[in-house]
Amino acid sequence: MEKPQTSSAAARRPPLGRRLRTMALSPAHRFGQMIGDLLESAIAPLLKEFAENHGLYLDQKEPRSCRSGRKCTWVDRYEIPHDLDFVLERGGDHSRVGVPVAFIETAWRRHTKHSRNKAQEIQGAILPIAEKHTHSKPFKGVILAGVFTPGALDQLRENEFAIVYISYDNVVAAFHKLRINAAYDEDTSHEDLRAKIIAFEELTNKQRDRLKQEILKQHRSEITDFLELLSMTVTRRIVQVIVIALHGRRHESADVFQAIDYIKSYDDKSAEEPVDRYEIQARYNNGDSIVGTFHCKDDAIQFLNGQESHVHKRK
Repeated sequence: MEKPQTSSAAARRPPLGRRLRTMALSPAHRFGQMIGDLLESAIAPLLKEFAENHGLYLDQKEPRSCRSGRKCTWVDRYEIPHDLDFVLERGGDHSRVGVPVAFIETAWRRHTKHSRNKAQEIQGAILPIAEKHTHSKPFKGVILAGVFTPGALDQLRENEFAIVYISYDNVVAAFHKLRINAAYDEDTSHEDLRAKIIAFEELTNKQRDRLKQEILKQHRSEITDFLELLSMTVTRRIVQVIVIALHGRRHESADVFQAIDYIKSYDDKSAEEPVDRYEIQARYNNGDSIVGTFHCKDDAIQFLNGQESHVHKRK
């Protein structure tokens, strides 16, 4: 006997847990994730080669004996962990974490409404980590693909990120070389998206390598410029170090008038007071400048020793 059908919309819906899992694994989300992973894997060999040529270690999503799991996780100045794509380290290896000299993220976004959020997400992860390692002034870079608004790109540039931007049309054109129609929007049916996913999954490793090259070759000049900026950071040399030893005791005034009176009455020819702090500025040949303030002499020396890779060794 045929079961009676109900007209209730709630009765026809799958359980909430299944609906949430379906939403999380929607074809649009899955296809976008696949393109993002492809972009990341296309960039990895370039950074690996760069690291080997410059005596650096490339941290990425893979097992590493000095941490648990595969994720490339770094902690920011607030002790909040962030999962990153690539970190170049000086003095690091598989079993030891080095000093970070570059943080590089990749991202794919199909729609403009998500691009600014992604830019903010990248900044929210990288900037606090870079601030934690301010004495090494690490390089900050992003390789973006898809649709990113000028505002989102400007937002990153304002925070000193180097950018390679691969347009949505160029990504679609690269897929077309492999006879895959990768174009889609919010109106693309799930059926069409599943067909794109299947076509992508059926590519051989050789075809995937070709697809990566097709995506990158349209932006060779931008990638070259990006790597040149990265090289300028990791090979920079100190051209000048300014050290100011500040003496005297701190004087606090309730307003500017009391401060003016204090300065007028201060005897600047009197015997020097003990050192209050050391202010150090290291200037580099690429225009970078790293500033540190230290109340302890040992900390000041440690800071300068940390810059030793940027100077010629003493004979």
